[in-house]
Parts: sequence; C-alpha cells; structure tokens
Amino acid sequence: MTASTRKARIEGPPCSSQVDPLAALRTPDDPPWDVYLTGTVFLDIVFTGLGSAPVRGTESWARGMGSSPGGVANMATALARLGLRTSLAAAFGDDHYGEYCWDTLEQGESIDLSPSRTVPGWHSPVTVSMAYDGERTMVSHGHEPPPEEPAPHCPPRARAAIASLTPGRSASWIAQAAREGARIFGDVGWDDTGAWDLAALPDLRHCEAFLPNAAEAMRYTGTDCPRAAAHALTEHVPVAVVTLGAEGAYAVDRRTGETASVPAIEVEALDPTGAGDVFVAGFVTGTLAGWPLADRLAFAGLTAALSVQEFGGSLSAPGWTEIGAWWRRVRSVEGQDPSALRRYEFLTGLVSGELVRPWPLRRAVPTIGFRRSA
Repeated sequence: MTASTRKARIEGPPCSSQVDPLAALRTPDDPPWDVYLTGTVFLDIVFTGLGSAPVRGTESWARGMGSSPGGVANMATALARLGLRTSLAAAFGDDHYGEYCWDTLEQGESIDLSPSRTVPGWHSPVTVSMAYDGERTMVSHGHEPPPEEPAPHCPPRARAAIASLTPGRSASWIAQAAREGARIFGDVGWDDTGAWDLAALPDLRHCEAFLPNAAEAMRYTGTDCPRAAAHALTEHVPVAVVTLGAEGAYAVDRRTGETASVPAIEVEALDPTGAGDVFVAGFVTGTLAGWPLADRLAFAGLTAALSVQEFGGSLSAPGWTEIGAWWRRVRSVEGQDPSALRRYEFLTGLVSGELVRPWPLRRAVPTIGFRRSA
C-alpha cells in the first residue's frame, strides 16, 4: 500500500480564534506550532435523543443525528478553537468520508495537516455513537491501518505534544518531541490486557502531565480513592490530573506542591462524545498560558461542559465566543454563589469584550455530501 502526502492549502501557522491565550508569551523564536498530535481520524455518526439503549430485536428512532470528524480530530479541533496553532499527523482514506474530514479540519478549523497523508485504497474508519441518558454506546468499523506510522520520525517543532499512551508500546516520536523541547501531555485508554502496570507505559517518563479518569488512575496505582491515586501518580509524572465524572476533577503538581479540586458544572448533556478530549485541550491551553493549576482545571471542566450540549465530538468543541457568552450569562443570573463566580473570574481578562466569530463554527450535520449553493 502506498501513501501520498497531500499538500496543505494554508500558508504558515493558522489561527481562526478571536482570542490568542498565548499572545503575551509569543516571541519570534517560538516553534511554528503550539501543539502537535497524531492518531486515527474516524468519521463519527452520532444518534441522540434516544429514550433508552437499543433493545435487541427492535428498531429505535433517534430525535437527532450528526456526522463529524472523530477520533484524534476531537482533540485537534478543540485545541484549534481555543486559539492554539495545531498540527496533526494522521492517515486519511481516499473516500468521500476522508475528503470530508480533511476539508473540515484544514479549511474549517485551520489545522495544519502537512504531516498527514491520504492513503489510496484505504477507507475511513467509522464510529456510530448512540447517546441516551447522559451515556453512550458505540460501534466502530475499520480496516487495518496503513503499515507506515502516521507520525513522522521527526515531528514538527511545537511547544507541546499530546500523546495517547498504549500499554506495552513505545512511540519513538514522543521521545523525539521531548528532546526538541515539547511539553508532553499523556492520556490513556482502558487497558484491555488487565495488567494495569505503569511500567507498561514507557513513554510516561517523557510526560509533564498524565490525565487518566478515576477508574484508570485507581487501577494503575492500586488505590481505592481517586485523590490518593493522583498523589501516587506524581511519583511517575510531575502533574497528575484525574477526572471524576459528575464530581469534576482533581489535580496535583509535584513540583509546586499545588493541589486543586474543581466540581463539575451542571448542564443538560445532549451528547458526551469527545468531552474527555475537550477537557484535555482546555487543560493544555491553560498550562501553556501559564495559569495556576486550579484555573487550568476549572477551564478544562468548563470547555468539556459546554461541549456536551452540542451534537458530535470534534464539532461540539466550544470556541471563545461560546465561552464568553457563558461567562456573561452566569454573571447576569441573580443569586449565583459568589465563590463559584470567583472560581471563573480569570475569564474576565480573556473575554471582556463582545466576541464576533470570523465565521460561524461548523456543527455536526445529519448528512454529508450535499453540494454547496453557489
């Protein structure tokens, strides 16, 4: 199977956001990209508004449906919408799904795809997600990925990189990015081997921060409390962030001695697809901007809460317009807890004015492939 690199149709680092959270830190000697990441792009087809989980032998009708790029595209889009110059290495199929995902990410979100490639004869992986009662059930299909690694051996220079750690595997690009000065943020999925051994995550030693959920953190550390698990993880990585679902998140920074606990924001969840990726993107943004640990955690939780109120994974990620609108709205409601408002006061300097999008954010659509009107 041969792979062909598709030339990106943008010149220089893009930035489609109205707010640049790193504006005060930028210098002429900066790397060209703020964040680099690699992984598999799926086409996500999401059904929402189901009354319950599908029942065997019956037909269920959903009140809503949306299609959008998924997989690693969830996090790449969230980063770009928060104003970070984002570079993605991924393989794309040469079918209509692959073309749609490429166009949506490059043209719609200004994500750099110069390290990515289109693979002839390889069709795009697809995930169907069914959302109900704040939960989801997913079915995925895809052929074996291309034999060539989607990540180049010498990744582009970036301030940071996000690495999905896989038990028993090491990715050479992670060490290379760390040697080039990138700050590595590691996330992880469920360990299907059942070993739950941190030694099986060799690339963790390159990470500045590790962001598992509560169940993963407790299994990896052999603890029965998410907060205890976070402290135990700091023996292996400087910053540990443990997401607690409806209870929010807890984080520990070994270097500064900071701890932070932020409750979740109560919202009516339409679709939780990609919320974890949006959380990571929010935390990375705050870290690169130099915010205190508690502000980073609060911002990550806010972006995730806003994302679950829209269809789809990647295209549900909020931009600064949505963040600013939320901040103005909660401050206008009488009877708000003053301490809760103070928790997000750091947003005032970022979204003090009325933000206007350079173009409307794309949202997940029921059907792809309609011809655009002239």
